[in-house]
Amino acid sequence: MLKEERHDFILNEVKVRNRVLLTDLAVKLNISEDTVRRDLKYLDEQGKIKKVHGGAISTSYHLYTYKEQEIYAHENKSVIAQKAHALLREGQVILISGGTTNLEFARLFPKNIKATIFTPSLPVAMQLLEHPNVQTIFIGGRLSHEAQIALGGETIQTISQVRADLCFLGTGQLDPVHGLTEFDWEVVQLKKAMILASKKIVSLTISEKINSIQVYKVCDARAIHTLITELNPGDPFLDPFKQLGLEIL
Repeated sequence: MLKEERHDFILNEVKVRNRVLLTDLAVKLNISEDTVRRDLKYLDEQGKIKKVHGGAISTSYHLYTYKEQEIYAHENKSVIAQKAHALLREGQVILISGGTTNLEFARLFPKNIKATIFTPSLPVAMQLLEHPNVQTIFIGGRLSHEAQIALGGETIQTISQVRADLCFLGTGQLDPVHGLTEFDWEVVQLKKAMILASKKIVSLTISEKINSIQVYKVCDARAIHTLITELNPGDPFLDPFKQLGLEIL
């Protein structure tokens, strides 16, 4: 594979996943980790990604202010956010994890709905501050430099005291057989805590993340009550999740 082709592949993976591992890229590209490391360094120097320890993250994943042009598949994520609004009711207590789809959901949160929203995501919390009818509670803890979310025991302890009506869970990899998976062990523990603290789990994801798996399991696909993608709910691509009993929006 030519260098330019490798770079295109890496850029697409970073855009879709938001965060990628050097080791995974080496396997998928069938090249050495040293070659991937050099590619990531080059792409970082070009300002196309942000190189971090063990891999890379999307530039859109490292935002303090919202920039539509830097959000991958922004139009699809807006469609997902609008669909998710159908689940909202006055006075709900809501948990929202991180990720750019949840960031779009927070940005477009309906102005006329009052809600209390807990989130460990700093970018999501900042977007919610633009909505005066939302009581925003940032769940503190040790902040991840890459994902800008709070992690660790203090964060999980706070979440355990919440009883949320809905949890909008950011999705890294989702598969009907292997469920929701991640490659960051601390993120797995955070999401497990959010699931335990919520009555209903909603997965917001672009369809490109479906049928992919990682090393650590968050939950079975059946643990998700509602799956929202940009696709039409009747799309055959989503049939395996329908067969598991998930509501599809």
